[in-house]
Amino acid sequence: MRIGFTFDLRADYLAQGYDEFQTAEFDRPETIAAIESALTQLGHQVERIGNCKSLVAHLARGDRWDLVFNICEGMFGFAREAQVPAILEAYEIPHTFADALSMSVCLHKSLTKAVLQSSGLPTPKSHLIETESQISEVHLPLPMFAKPVAQGTSKGVNAASRIGSYEELVSTCRGLLTQFREPVLVEEYLPGREFTVGILGTSSEAYALGTLEIVMRDGADKEVYSYRNKEECESLVEYRLVKSEEDSVVAESELLALQAWQVLSGRDAGRVDLRCNAAGNPEIIEVNPLAGLHPTHSDLPMLANALRIEYVDLIERIVASALVRVSSAKSKSEIASRAKAIR
Repeated sequence: MRIGFTFDLRADYLAQGYDEFQTAEFDRPETIAAIESALTQLGHQVERIGNCKSLVAHLARGDRWDLVFNICEGMFGFAREAQVPAILEAYEIPHTFADALSMSVCLHKSLTKAVLQSSGLPTPKSHLIETESQISEVHLPLPMFAKPVAQGTSKGVNAASRIGSYEELVSTCRGLLTQFREPVLVEEYLPGREFTVGILGTSSEAYALGTLEIVMRDGADKEVYSYRNKEECESLVEYRLVKSEEDSVVAESELLALQAWQVLSGRDAGRVDLRCNAAGNPEIIEVNPLAGLHPTHSDLPMLANALRIEYVDLIERIVASALVRVSSAKSKSEIASRAKAIR
């Protein structure tokens, strides 16, 4: 099968003058090479496309693919992760991972929470701050937690994100509004255990692959899974494999994660992050329909490795899920061709 490969290479953006922090979500050469190698080992013909603008140029030249393996994060706007899916959908080209709608909703954490709440799924109470004047409207119990509404890789999350006073709330929100120029999501702080649940599959075929518990080591930012902790995860974080059959809280987390995945129309593979409240019950923090795929640094491959699932096998499962849509697209194309011939 001919597979196009869309991605945001960090080095490309650094060469354009963006800094390390701005490009933190983008991929390194080893990730691109690992995915390409896995797809090739599975017998596919892979064509590197690159980022959104490169995809547009390829399409303008008339290039087409049976499937696009898409890991583009995008640079600008609340819908940046949806840009490549939207373009591919316009051209009726199947692609891996969520569609444009799900990508947009899941990137905007406040919208994600609204969908979860409307479905009866637990997520921390919150308040969205769009301007400094709205900070005084926040009436959540202390401690609180503040983060940018549409950033990934824990950008904007640090020790100051856990808020213990109104003065800290004002200072933190002002800083985030200024730095990121986007709304700030203020939530009730959850003091308990933190999990990331890996999900594979789509709709009724989706299942929880397994769960890692996030445990901070000595020297880490203790009460938050911060940007620093993620960037230096090899030394600051222990990713502990925990099993649902041995731990009822893990079992509940995996059930909630799967329900959230299905409600938000996740596809093929991703992650759902949860943290326990003061009573020890898990609540959903974020849903990630475009999980990182660095073979040793990203959570989903680390989970697969802990479960003794080879990286190539993980990629194969993702592609197998997406191939259902390839078959559907081909069927629609055949039907359209027949209808045109009849006319």
